[in-house]
Amino acid sequence: MNPRVIFVMILIWLGVGWGSTQPLGKLATQGGAGPFALIFWQSVICVVVLGVISGIRGRGLVFTRGALTFYGVVAVIGTLIPNTTFYISVTHLPSGIMSIIISTIPLIAFPMALVLRMERFSAQRLMGLGLGLCGVALIALPRASLPDPAMAAWLPVAMVGPLFYATEATFIARFGTAGMDPVQAMFGVSVAAMILSLPVMLALGQGMVPWPVGKPEAALIASSVLHGLLYSTFVWLAGRAGSVFASQSTYIVTASGVVWAMVLLGERFSPMIWAALVVMLAGVALVRPRAKAVEA
Repeated sequence: MNPRVIFVMILIWLGVGWGSTQPLGKLATQGGAGPFALIFWQSVICVVVLGVISGIRGRGLVFTRGALTFYGVVAVIGTLIPNTTFYISVTHLPSGIMSIIISTIPLIAFPMALVLRMERFSAQRLMGLGLGLCGVALIALPRASLPDPAMAAWLPVAMVGPLFYATEATFIARFGTAGMDPVQAMFGVSVAAMILSLPVMLALGQGMVPWPVGKPEAALIASSVLHGLLYSTFVWLAGRAGSVFASQSTYIVTASGVVWAMVLLGERFSPMIWAALVVMLAGVALVRPRAKAVEA
């Protein structure tokens, strides 16, 4: 089979798979578990999945000072904080809205990179940033866009996640991964997140064991396993087809997240939400750097 066809099929798998983790995350909250309990068990499952993959690859954890710093920083800004706000906000907002909001990550990362002089100013990318803001406004401002206008109060909480994911991406772009490959780095971050979330979970009385396995527990396990497998697949694809090609999964993630929300949760959206989706994805397309800039 043509390698290009295989790459496209894998790209679709990435987008569809990652898109499903948003509604699965919402289902996981319906068992009543607190955010830190969900984060802890998600981290445990990711440690198992990535640990097995790392064992097969013969590359385990790295314990240099730089690596340990990386694990701790990224665990906090890339897992603990954004996942906490995700689990809080997704209980109040439709999963499809969360999938649209997650697409703002590159829109937020761009001005951060400008401030740090990691990117050059571009009128086209500034226009993309403006479209992204318009997309958020289409969700937040019209009273008829959300099923309940009171949901708009939770949009700022939902935006914390993309803000910290963008911060994480900027941190990694600025300082690198301390000599580790992405799978090693994610394995270490998952271990750090597991260790850091455990005392918080216990202190807040959120301890839970995902057994017996009902629908919420199954959703948590499925989303966690998917996350570990999909991340490893993304790394593999980026290494063979290029990071620009692999990054196109973002568009499929957002679109499939909306579709999965309709299929798994029965969510339906107003015309304003569909307009916001189109405007947001157009903004992301303009903000993304050119292929030469990325691959260099």
